[in-house]
Amino acid sequence: MADFQNPQQDPGTERRLLVAIALTFLVILAFEPILKKYFPQLAPPPAKTESVTKPGTQPQASPTSPAGASAANANSAASGQRAKAKNTPEPAVPEEQAASESETVVENDLYRITFTNRGAQVKSWVLKKYKDDQGKPLDLVNSATAPKYGYPLSLWTYDATLRSTLSSQLYVASTTGAMTAPGKLTFEYAGQGLTVKKTFTFGTDYVVHVESEVTSNGAHVDAFPAWPAGIGDQTTIAFYNAGQIEYQSNSNTEHLAAKKVSGNNTLHGFWNWAGVGDAYFGAAFIPDDPQNVSLITLRNPIDVAKDPAKPTETQSVDVLGAAVGNVGGPTRERLFVGPKSLDVVESVRVPTITGADKDLGALINFGFWGSIAKPLFIWLRWTYNHWIPNWGWAIVIQTLIISIAMLPLRVKQLKSAFKMQKAAPQIKAIQEKYKKYSMRDPRKAEMNKEIAELYKKEDVNPVGGCLPMLIPIILIWPYYRMLEIVIDLRQAPWLWIHDLSARDPYFILPIVMVLSMFFTQRTMPQTGMDPAQQKMMNWMMPLMMGFIFFNLAAGVNLYYLISNLVSVAQQAVMNRTKLGQEMREIALKRARKKDLKSNK
Repeated sequence: MADFQNPQQDPGTERRLLVAIALTFLVILAFEPILKKYFPQLAPPPAKTESVTKPGTQPQASPTSPAGASAANANSAASGQRAKAKNTPEPAVPEEQAASESETVVENDLYRITFTNRGAQVKSWVLKKYKDDQGKPLDLVNSATAPKYGYPLSLWTYDATLRSTLSSQLYVASTTGAMTAPGKLTFEYAGQGLTVKKTFTFGTDYVVHVESEVTSNGAHVDAFPAWPAGIGDQTTIAFYNAGQIEYQSNSNTEHLAAKKVSGNNTLHGFWNWAGVGDAYFGAAFIPDDPQNVSLITLRNPIDVAKDPAKPTETQSVDVLGAAVGNVGGPTRERLFVGPKSLDVVESVRVPTITGADKDLGALINFGFWGSIAKPLFIWLRWTYNHWIPNWGWAIVIQTLIISIAMLPLRVKQLKSAFKMQKAAPQIKAIQEKYKKYSMRDPRKAEMNKEIAELYKKEDVNPVGGCLPMLIPIILIWPYYRMLEIVIDLRQAPWLWIHDLSARDPYFILPIVMVLSMFFTQRTMPQTGMDPAQQKMMNWMMPLMMGFIFFNLAAGVNLYYLISNLVSVAQQAVMNRTKLGQEMREIALKRARKKDLKSNK
């Protein structure tokens, strides 16, 4: 499974697919016989998160603002805390620390978390229901980046030296060894003038309640619980590029890629939830007091092999992290760490806020096409749950239903093409009548007017044949987006395919899809199209789409292949109807006339 990475995570694939869809749309319009040959003049003409800043605090910084400004604020805050500590009598702090390093393993049905008392942080966070690309239990602690940039639930402070101290000391754990959730685990440390307490409460779901407080010589220190070094399934360049800082402020949700994130940047505001994630998994902090919270965005470089088979050839990528906590007092918040499964995230409640979602549903980024992609997935999931428990066959069934529902449009397309064939000689006569005038001549407008009146008289819609062709193409993008971010289809098998969200390992689906497009082009009515145009449509369109689809997710190829096969079958049946036979006879008569003229 390691050989077949998810291709749609590759940066640039989305742009290429959008360009392909746009080009396809333009090709369809360009070669629509009526618009191209008879009536070109009827073608259509060319056509920051606001957050509440508490009085007395600094204004909210933009995620793209220079890190230097935030660093200056951070140093100022740290200096102020140290100055306050110096001016305050230093009470004697009894030392409290462990004699040796120990581990505590907390389990429920969903996860197994391994804490170390060194830094009171997490060494491993295994999700029991998910596997990595090697087929092993998935650990959401990134083994490559966490040792370098910090482990989950370490404490982030503006003072780097203090940050290192908090992560390296041996805390006293309330429990060591094995522990079964529900339950509570506390870590405490006292020494060097510091007192630190972390308390974690576990339930039966993916959420852990976190409480933390740090004081230095009796003065509070802002120290924020962090998930500092990406997600454990990020093992390739493509998956690191899928990393995002994600948050919801009031009703505004953002999913920021690395290029929009400044390292060590402080964002003050009203945070319903905030954290870090990638396409399929996330770690989101949900503050108990969302009005008095800071979000620290973390961004650091890491070298990753360009090709797993050649580990010495590396490329620098960004690893993202986040720290979220209360300002000026103890932090109390919940931390969701788990899959971006629609059922799961919608079950995690968020404090009711006017205009905002009441759950973590927005953690799944359906994007611009969400109004189509999300309902498509909900329908697909219902098919999987109630009809057939295989995602591949569910896609087949869904595509069949969509294609059958489009049958009336295909019949309308056939009728429109037939009417156009009948009106073609009259349109040609009108065009011949005005052929001597240039396009800039005002008398050309009379030609347009006559053709428009003819269309109205014959009840002809010159673009009526486009819609049935465009709908399957338009749905490619929502399908692509759905397969890119819906975890249910991650590693979902179908026949010879081991993962519908990755490319077909043998390229069978894209090859058969291209062949089906050849048949589709040949069986569809091509009224008034000359041989050169027809040849271009019959060859250029399938080859262009094949080039684009070659490395796309197998699920997208499966959808479009089934759509094409149903179109071929429907067109074959319609070609046998009386209307279809009349169209064929007209086309044959015109072909014979052209042959006679060419022979003369």
